[in-house]
Amino acid sequence: MSYFSSSTFSFVSYVLVLCMMLGMQINTTSAQLNTNFYATSCPNALSTIRTAVRSTVLNDRRLGASILRLHFHDCFQPYISFCIYTICKTSIFSGCDASVLLDDTTGFTGEKNAGPNANSLRGFNVIDTIKSQLETLCPRTVSCADILTVAARDSVVALGGRSWNVPLGRRDSRTASATAANNNLPGPGSSLSGLITSFGNKGFTPKEMVILSGAHTIGLSRCLHFRNRIHTETNIDTAFANSLKGICPLSGGSNNLAPFDSSTTVFDNTYFRDLTNRRGLLHSDQVLFNGGSTDAQVRIYSNDNPTFLADFAVAMVKMGNLSPLTVLCMLGGMHMNTTSAQLSANFYATSCPNVLSTIQTAVRAAVANERRMGASLLRLHFHDCFGCDASILLDDRASFTGEKNAGPNANSVRGYDVIDTIKTQVEALCPKTVSCADILAVAARDSVVALGGRSWKVPLGRRDSRTASANAANSNLPGPGSSLSGLITNFANKGFTAKEMVTLSGSHSIGQAQCASFRSRIHTESNIDTAFANSLKGICPTSGSSSNPAPLDSTPILFDNTYYKNLVSKKGLLHSDQELFNGGSTDAQVTAYSNSNPTFLTDFAVAMVKMGNLSPLTGSNGEIRTNCRKTN
Repeated sequence: MSYFSSSTFSFVSYVLVLCMMLGMQINTTSAQLNTNFYATSCPNALSTIRTAVRSTVLNDRRLGASILRLHFHDCFQPYISFCIYTICKTSIFSGCDASVLLDDTTGFTGEKNAGPNANSLRGFNVIDTIKSQLETLCPRTVSCADILTVAARDSVVALGGRSWNVPLGRRDSRTASATAANNNLPGPGSSLSGLITSFGNKGFTPKEMVILSGAHTIGLSRCLHFRNRIHTETNIDTAFANSLKGICPLSGGSNNLAPFDSSTTVFDNTYFRDLTNRRGLLHSDQVLFNGGSTDAQVRIYSNDNPTFLADFAVAMVKMGNLSPLTVLCMLGGMHMNTTSAQLSANFYATSCPNVLSTIQTAVRAAVANERRMGASLLRLHFHDCFGCDASILLDDRASFTGEKNAGPNANSVRGYDVIDTIKTQVEALCPKTVSCADILAVAARDSVVALGGRSWKVPLGRRDSRTASANAANSNLPGPGSSLSGLITNFANKGFTAKEMVTLSGSHSIGQAQCASFRSRIHTESNIDTAFANSLKGICPTSGSSSNPAPLDSTPILFDNTYYKNLVSKKGLLHSDQELFNGGSTDAQVTAYSNSNPTFLTDFAVAMVKMGNLSPLTGSNGEIRTNCRKTN
C-alpha cells in the first residue's frame, strides 16, 4: 500500500483542498525537513554557510565551539509558540527555531540573557554575517534556524569532526522565552540521573546523552562553572585540579576560562579519554564516568574515535529534528505540522467508519465477562509499545523467534484471543484496512475506560510489523525487580520523563502479578507494610506456587489512584512499584497522584497518547495484517 492510499490519501487531500478553498498559502515543499530543501530556491546556500564558517574558525578556532553551542542551546529548550504572519499561538512545542538569536523586545524577554546563556553564548555576529550574505543571494528564503543547524555541522567539520547531511526546511520562531531557557537547559552541576532525565525529556537515550556531551571536546568554560569541582570534589585527578586552581581560585576570577578537554580546538574523543582519567572539567562531565550506568559507553568512545565521530553525527541529525517549525498550510494563525499528520484520530473516518465502535463493543463485552481482561489488554499494548507495531501478536515462525515467549511475556501476557476476535470482526467490516497495532492501541484505551478511567483520542494510522524479536523484548521491558534509576533510564531510553514513568506505572492500578514477581519483596524487603506482607505469604510461600496471582493494588478492577495510595502506605506489590515511593526523586509525584485521582487520570491519558506514538510504522512501511498472529 503506498503512503497516499486509502484513508491517508483522504486526510492529506482534505487538508490541501481545505487550504485552497480558504485561500491559504500551500507550501508542501516545506512540509517536512529535506536535505535538498534549498536545491532550487537557494542552491548556493550551503556553500555560502560553509565558506563563512571556515573563515571564522580559521580566524578564531574557539568560535567553532561557540557556534555548535548556539545550536545546542537553541534546540534543547521548548517554547510553546508558533507565529504565522502577525498572529501567534501558544499551542505547540518547538525547538531548533532560532529563538536563541532574538533580541529582547517589549513583547517578551528572550533567551540571550537567560541564566545558561548570558555572558556565555557567542557567535551571534557570525550568524548575522551569514544571514546578510544569504539575504543578498536569496531574499526571504533561508531561515535563521537552518543557518544555525548547518553552521554547527560545518564548525564540527572545520575542527576535525565528521560531516553529516543536514535535513532543512525549518522556520523561525517569532518569540522567545527566558523562562524556557532557564528551566530546560541542563547545568554544569547536574547529576547523572538529572542529565538522563533532562535529555530523556527531549527523547534522547542515555547513550545519546553521552554522545552529545562529547560536544565538550571543543571549547572553554568559565571558572564559575568548575570552581566547586576543582576545590571540593574527590573524583578528580589531583594534578589536574591543582593546575586549574591558579586560573580559578576559591574567590574571584569567575570569568576566567579553561578548556573542556586537553585538545580543545580539535573535535575528537579526547574528552572521553579525559573522563576516564578523572579529568572532566565540569561536575556534569565527570558524572558520565563515575561508577554509574554510562561508564561503559564513555570507555568505548575513549578507545574508538571513529565510532564517536560517526555516532555524534547521527545524534546531531536527531537533535536538529527536535520539533522544528514547519508549515503545510497557513492562514490567520492556522498551523498544521506534518510531523503529527501521519497519525490521525480520524484516520479511518472514510475507510472504516465503524471501526472504533466495533472495538469498543468487543472490549466492553470482554471486560464484562472478565474484568481482569481490561488490565490484560492494557498490558498487551504496553508490551507491544516499547514499539507500537503489533509485533507482540506474532506467533514464532521459522524465520524468527518472536516476543510472545520472551521472558517478560511468557505465561504472563494474555488477551490475544480478544484481539483475534476484534480483528475478525473488523476484517469482515473493512478488509485489509485496519492494522492490528491500531486495534491494540484502541483496545487499551477502551479497557481503561471500561474500568473507570478517562478516555483519550487515539491517533491512528499505524501499520503492522512483519517480524518480531525475543531479544528486543527481553532487553527493553523493565522487570519487577527494577531500581528507581533503572526505571528512569529504561523509560528515558524511550523518550519519557521521570514524571511520565510514574504516570505510566499507574497502569498497575488494575490487574494482577504472579508470585514469582513479588516473592522476594514480601519475604525479604523491609520497606513494606508488615500486615500487607503477611497477607500475601499464604499465596506466595518462600518456594513453590510461582504462578499464584495477587492484585497489583487493593482495587484491581477499578482504574483509579489507589495504586499510589498503596505506595504511600508501603503496600506496593512489586519491588519496582515501591521504588517510586522510597525516599527518592519520584516521591513527590506519587504523593501528588495519591491525593488527586483526576490529575492522575488526566496525566495518564496524555502519557498514553505519547506512548502510542513511539516510532509507529506508517506510510508504506510494514503491512496491514489480515491475521494478527502471522504476516500476510
